[in-house]
Amino acid sequence: MRIRYPYVPPMWREPRIGLELAALLRSDVWHGRGVVDGERQPVMLVSGLLAGDHSLKLMARWLKNTGHRPCRAGIASNVDCSQRAADRLERRLECLAEDSGQKVAIVGQSRGGSFARVLAVRRPDLVSGIVTLGAPLKHQLAVHPLVRGSLYAMGLLGTVGIDGLMRRSCLWGDCCVDYWQDFAADFPPGVGFVSIYSRTDGIVNWRSCLDPASEQVEVRASHLGMAVNAEVYRAIAATLEGLRAAEAAKAPRRTTQRRHLRLAA
Repeated sequence: MRIRYPYVPPMWREPRIGLELAALLRSDVWHGRGVVDGERQPVMLVSGLLAGDHSLKLMARWLKNTGHRPCRAGIASNVDCSQRAADRLERRLECLAEDSGQKVAIVGQSRGGSFARVLAVRRPDLVSGIVTLGAPLKHQLAVHPLVRGSLYAMGLLGTVGIDGLMRRSCLWGDCCVDYWQDFAADFPPGVGFVSIYSRTDGIVNWRSCLDPASEQVEVRASHLGMAVNAEVYRAIAATLEGLRAAEAAKAPRRTTQRRHLRLAA
């Protein structure tokens, strides 16, 4: 099937990330004002393509300062085979859920959002909900032509034998069949799903972020700037609060009948 890309994202807008960072550091949300305490809610952060845990370091700091429990994904540079990377993330998710004794919320930027969706499909027993930031969920290659060219180049290098890189077969072969099946599967009921997108995204075609299974939240941000954007942080805080409330509502209510019987005796 031939894929057409009639819309080219405005990459020239991406340098405004510095302005977004400056605005975040002056904002109320950064200082925790109006953010409900996270009650040690575990949150796994998954970075985007060509980025690693360091790209979400500021978000992790903010989450920790607002009472959450952020967890790194253990990614140095998000360029590996999708199947291998998803398997590693699933093992990390299992450890975090076991260690915290709670279901885990996942925040994934760009390609990291695609991994978040796959993890939610695979392990709805461990995931309370996901928040995707500028993630091309409807088609992975709905990105700026320069980025798409970089993907093709990495696929070529991986195919000729360079370790740690995706291969051509990851997209057009049998390497990642299970991953793509999970990615395209129906989203599990009872798991939260918020897709944050921006019409001014300079990397990803914003229409590809509109997964029908998600609650869609529009912000004004650059693609890279979603990691340091005050509007995004407010949306994340509201979503995490909602996930905590949903999990609390699912918890079995403790009965007081036995206590009443003891008092009567």
